[in-house]
Formats: sequence, structure tokens, C-alpha cells
Amino acid sequence: MSRTFSSLSFYNYRMWFIGALIANIGTWMQRIAQDWLVLTELTDNSGFAVGIVTALQFIPTIFLTPVAGVLTDRFNRRRILIATQTALGVLAASLGAMVLAGVAQLWHVYVFAFLLGIVSALDAPARQVFVSELVPANQLANAVGLNSASFNAARLVGPGIAGLGIAAVGTGWIFMINALSFVATIVAMWSMRVADLRTPAPSKRSKGQLREGIAYVRHRTDIIVIMVTVFVVSALGMNFQLTSAVMAREVFGRGAGEYGLLGSVMAIGSLAGALAAARRNRPRVRLVLGAAFGFGVSSGLMAIMPSFWTFSAMSILVGFFTLTMITAANTTIQLGTDPTVRGRVMSLYLMVFFGSNPVGAPVVGWIAENWGARWSIGVGAIASILISVVAILWVKRHWQVEVTYSLRSKPHVILTHPEERAAREQAQLEVAAQQSANRAA
Repeated sequence: MSRTFSSLSFYNYRMWFIGALIANIGTWMQRIAQDWLVLTELTDNSGFAVGIVTALQFIPTIFLTPVAGVLTDRFNRRRILIATQTALGVLAASLGAMVLAGVAQLWHVYVFAFLLGIVSALDAPARQVFVSELVPANQLANAVGLNSASFNAARLVGPGIAGLGIAAVGTGWIFMINALSFVATIVAMWSMRVADLRTPAPSKRSKGQLREGIAYVRHRTDIIVIMVTVFVVSALGMNFQLTSAVMAREVFGRGAGEYGLLGSVMAIGSLAGALAAARRNRPRVRLVLGAAFGFGVSSGLMAIMPSFWTFSAMSILVGFFTLTMITAANTTIQLGTDPTVRGRVMSLYLMVFFGSNPVGAPVVGWIAENWGARWSIGVGAIASILISVVAILWVKRHWQVEVTYSLRSKPHVILTHPEERAAREQAQLEVAAQQSANRAA
């Protein structure tokens, strides 16, 4: 099997991948249906209302994800995931039934978004860390990359199906389809060979476990740099559900089908970024910062595209840099963290990542309503460029990192750590010594 898909040679990971792919397609379908329901059926094109729904869905992350990280280190992750996936399916079916019955109101969607956020907060740390139980340590980077590929393959298919489905049968049935999709994940979890799982010894219950995770992160400046960068980019730049909806509706005068198409086109770039990530042995902080900068530049260009089709085409590049940054951040933190605190550290990272949405989504929604749809993307682009540049300068000053760049035919920025620089200089000395020996011979 090729290096890109090597983790699929493991039975448990293969079952996980298939189940997750089906569930992710359903999830992306529901995301499109939920925003379209709010934007066109329950409000009069209110980007602010869509932002509130997004915020309510992620607010629980701020409060519950750290606790979920402790639970992830303490209890069986497979059982946690079976429970959360079941709950997510029940919530989707309940909202779908209300929409089909014609009784759904905006406040109902707010409530369900909040409940969905609670379950997702409990699910996320276990989902991220469970991958390390499915493959050997030397395959973890590949497995994380393929997870992102699965998520974005679903993102490539899901929005398009949702757009066509909304036009054909309405939003209610999309929620019901999503509810059924969670059955695939649950079946996959029950079908795994438990004896082959690489389950670490659970941490014992004791006081201060959450504080222990926070203290670990506080002394890791590399993790802090990643978290700050991801927070800013995610809060102001990665509100694609909202910005794509208002751009499609208000700027280009398009309907549900074209809105769904935007998500699918962006997923082309995201899938490419995820597959590229699956081939990397060990991403580093510099890749996170470089991808954040690339995201800012490509988002700025996307915001000024004159037509629906040029806007769609530029979203491919935005999707590529988005997934490169996210996957590099995830893998760098997981590979560089002690397994005994990995659940808690990943929960803190996810709290920052998902918790940025409640901060940014209402702001971006307000900007869309008052400054226009293009500025709702432009503000995030500017913020992403600024934070990546500030982070690079901080790293250069405090880590003695060498920064080189070129603005010519192939623009790029390279950050070289002192250890890498020393290894490079040593290699150059060895080559020079070998050349001198050859000349002497």
C-alpha cells in the first residue's frame, strides 16, 4: 500500500476510517441544511442569526472540552465515542422531526445547536486521541492526515448532496439522513478487534489533573505559539459556513445549490492539503505558521474575486492552506506530547480551536451585515497575515530561528531551528572533509 494510505493496512483503523467517512458526509450535510434553514426559512437572510447558531454550537467547547480531556485520559475512549455518536444521532433526528412537522422555530435551532455543542465537546478529545490506539506510533502522522482527508472528502461530497437535497425535499430530511449516518460509526466501533487496540493505561483519578495539563502546556512555548495562531485564524478567518452563505446569497445572488457547491469546491483544496499531510513524517511549528500566512493571502484574494466562479476557484487555495495548518497543528501537538497527558493537552488545543468560533462568528456576522459580505472575509485575511508575521518574528527572537524568504518566481518563507541549522552545518563540514580527502587521494 502506498505511503499516503499506509494506515489503512490496519484493520481497526480501516473500520474507523469507513465509519467516520459516512458520518462526516452526514455532518456536512446537516451543517449546510442548518445554516440554510436559519438564513432563508427562519429569518430574512440574517447573517447575524447564523453567527449566533455557530457560536452556540461552540460555546460548550470553552467550558466542557478541558473536562472531556480529563475523562479521555481516565476512561475507555472507544466507549466514550459510542455514547457520543449515539447522542449526536438522536439530536439530529429530533431536530429533523421538528422541521418536517413544521413546528421548528429559530429558538429551537438555538437550543439544538447548544446541545450539539455539549455532546461535541465531550466527543472531540476522545476522537482526536483515539487514533493513537488504532495505529503504531510511527504511523500516527499518516493516520491524522488520513482523518483529515476523510473529513474533507466528506466535505467535498456532503455540501453538494445537501444543496441538491434541500432543493428536492427540504432541510428536514437532511437532518434525518445525518442521524442515520451515525449508525456507521457506531457499527465500526463495535466491529473493532479490541485486542489489537493500543490502549494506554488510564490515568488514575486524582486532584489537579486538569491543572497538570495546563501546567504542561504553559511550559511548552511551541504549543502556545500554535494555539495562539490557530485561535486568531479560526476566530476571524474560518467562518466559511457564514461567509459562503452571505457571499452566495447577497453578492452573487445564488441559491442553495450554489451555496453547497462552494463548500464542495473548497473541499478540493482541503482534500489535497490533507493528502499532502498524510505523506509528512513529522510536521513542525514552521509549517503551521507558513500555512497561516498562506491562508491569509489566499483569503484576501478570494474576498475581492469579481464573480461566483472566480470566487469558487480561489476557495480551493484557501481550503488547501486551511487543512495544511489544522493538520500540522494537530499532528505536531500529538507527536510532541507525553501520552499520559495527551488527552488533556489535546482538549486544551481543541478548546482554543473550537472555542474561537463563539468569539469570532458573531463579530464576522455583524461585519457581514454592516460592512458587507466581502469584508467579512477580508477582516479574517488581514488578521491571519498579522498573527502569522508576529508569530514568526517572536519565534525568530526567542528561539533563535533563522528566517529566510523569497518573493520571486516561487514565493516562500523558511524557518530553520538552531538544531536543524547545526545539523546542516555539520553535514556541510562532513561533505567538505570528504571532498578534501578525495582531492588528497
